[in-house]
Amino acid sequence: MAQHLVIHPETPQPRLLTQAAEIVRNCGVVVIPTDSCYALACRLGDKEALDRIREIRRVDERHHMTLMCRNLSQLGQYARVDNAQYRLLKAATPGSYTFILEGTKELPRRVLHPKRKTIGLRVPNHRVAQALLAELDEPLLTTTLHLPGDEAPLTEGWEIQDRLDALVDLILDGGFCGTEPTTVIDLTTGVPELIRAGRGDLQMLGLEA
Repeated sequence: MAQHLVIHPETPQPRLLTQAAEIVRNCGVVVIPTDSCYALACRLGDKEALDRIREIRRVDERHHMTLMCRNLSQLGQYARVDNAQYRLLKAATPGSYTFILEGTKELPRRVLHPKRKTIGLRVPNHRVAQALLAELDEPLLTTTLHLPGDEAPLTEGWEIQDRLDALVDLILDGGFCGTEPTTVIDLTTGVPELIRAGRGDLQMLGLEA
């Protein structure tokens, strides 16, 4: 049975963040609010938790997972970024964007796309997500909480608990945070390529849907 913690979306309670971080460190699969919608999350190095997330989503290793980082400095440890890419990332983060980038050797092979050796990376603009990343002092491996067969991601805490109570260890309930996922941009080809139009503003990046 999952723990269900109701956390304030603007001023998250430190004791709840400590509790959530402890569950993550103990190989937990958690549900967290973000600036786009709720996400499933686990520790980067936890193979068992990653397998559980893939089972919940019913996706395989070809599905790009997203490494949620606290800031660009942290992101730079895990992705190869040239000057042009960095300028775009600086303009768009924190925000509701996921960028597909080539991973570095800091990342376990199991989290990378098996052929492209790429991963999604993002810096969220959400106080609970940022506060949890600060508490952990390490990134989180995440994916949108969009269950197979559903038209949209889950966004109500009670519904998340009803659907996932036996499958996750913690629901960090920060209230409604939307159902529109991040905008996904592939930066690996030299020219930014729109993969998915979502909550992030395309005009800011000079792109069109």
